[in-house]
Amino acid sequence: MDTETNARPGWGIFWMVVTGILFVGVTALVKTIGPRIPAAESAFLRYALGLVLLIPAIPAMRRARITPRLWTIFTIRGAVHTVGVMLWFYAMARIPIADVTAMNYLSPIYVTIGAALFLGERLAMRRLIAVLVALLGAVIILRPGLREVGPGHLAMLVTAIGFGGSYLLAKLLTDENSPAVVVTMLSLTVTVGLAPFALLNWVTPTLLELVTLFGVAVLATAGHYTMTLAFRAAPLAVTQPMTFLQLVWAVLLGALVFGEAVDPFVVLGGLVIVGSVSFITWREAMLKRRAITPPANATKF
Repeated sequence: MDTETNARPGWGIFWMVVTGILFVGVTALVKTIGPRIPAAESAFLRYALGLVLLIPAIPAMRRARITPRLWTIFTIRGAVHTVGVMLWFYAMARIPIADVTAMNYLSPIYVTIGAALFLGERLAMRRLIAVLVALLGAVIILRPGLREVGPGHLAMLVTAIGFGGSYLLAKLLTDENSPAVVVTMLSLTVTVGLAPFALLNWVTPTLLELVTLFGVAVLATAGHYTMTLAFRAAPLAVTQPMTFLQLVWAVLLGALVFGEAVDPFVVLGGLVIVGSVSFITWREAMLKRRAITPPANATKF
């Protein structure tokens, strides 16, 4: 794989651009559903309908040997991701697409902080400064005191923490399991975790809403696949900067399709966060260390 990685940077950039478009497609479909269906139910249906896409992973699951310790980690990750997914769906129905996209870039920053606190990774001064710069980007987006910070924005702050925690646990799991098993277990545990919350306030979905949520599952699965292709073709230092294009697509989509005003502060704050994450990734590549900080898309649901 090392010979394949770094050999095709052009393809790496291409697949990362495609990944960004697919994930923006996910946000667009969720946005069309709106708040009629409760967030927990929308998230549950997205995962439940998406289980059919995991059929090819059945052989890997049958071969997997999951110890009690791994079951515990899988369960904790599922619980953390469940909270993140519910809040993401909640935020999508209440704040502009660009705000959601920009604030989701914070997840890798939380991963960097978590890696230092829980995995013993040294937080060098350059990385610490990059983290502080990224948090400044979040302040630029939210502008507390200068604009109303609603429940949707607060939900996205917690969402980014949840996805960051989920990624840290995934790093532990992938050392002992195949990616297919890790992804399948996440889908199963999140589906189970979301079920009771969905049943608390169930609203019968229309056929169109079911089709839309299945489309969300398809686009999300395709996005993770093309992201894998990007990682195989080029190093993170090459593909990471391309994630900023997702913010561009989100701004255009929000303005042209959903009539959302373009907020220059959201764009500026998002670019500040992307720049910080890209710098951390570049530093990891330069130091030739195993990167803990994930690309922005890797933490998505």
